[in-house]
Amino acid sequence: MRDIRKEKLLKFWRGWGYSLVVALVIATTFRSAVAEFNDVPTGSMKPTILEGDRLLVNKLAYDLKVPFTSWRIVYWGNPERGDIVVFFSPENGTRLVKRVVGLPGDRIAMSDNQLFINGKTVKYETLDREIINQIKPDQQSNYLFFNENISGEKHPVMITPGRFSVRSFDPVVVPEGHYFMMGDNRDNSADSRFFGFVDRKLVVGRAVGIFFSLKLDEHYIPRWDRFFQRLS
Repeated sequence: MRDIRKEKLLKFWRGWGYSLVVALVIATTFRSAVAEFNDVPTGSMKPTILEGDRLLVNKLAYDLKVPFTSWRIVYWGNPERGDIVVFFSPENGTRLVKRVVGLPGDRIAMSDNQLFINGKTVKYETLDREIINQIKPDQQSNYLFFNENISGEKHPVMITPGRFSVRSFDPVVVPEGHYFMMGDNRDNSADSRFFGFVDRKLVVGRAVGIFFSLKLDEHYIPRWDRFFQRLS
């Protein structure tokens, strides 16, 4: 009886077992070193990224790492101002998604949600109604929406006047090899205002698009208009 089982297991291994193991190794290696998906459970990047969005993260955007480790083999770039990046929090190691606001050597300050970079006032403009309408109609009156330009390319941000937050801080200089991260939902984001600068080594990759999106509070109904949407 034991020999029959052994023969069946050996036959399975030679047929499907080996192929399944190889496929699993290839798939997990690809996910570890090349690209992966990242779920978004919070609203710290609204209105750019909503709760329930599943992001495609390009892990080759800045460097090549040894699979399953944080060791860099080759560097070919660094995060740029305005990039949306995935990184590990320097405070507790939590995986986060934020926007790069300050590069190494930048002087960053904020006064009543007005951002200053290297002594220059960041410009804000009216945001398109189409983006604002991503927020539920009954909630829109709680926020103020703007287009922010910190890199030559505009992106949406929102603030919540009635919520306590860190809206002002004195100028700080970003150290070499570090970055200043902020969420687009400025009054509801745990970011560099709270945990400080982010070491380059903690950056996982760049979030390049939304693969699909579900309404978490409405029985996971798909947001079809957000499928395969590019992030900027």
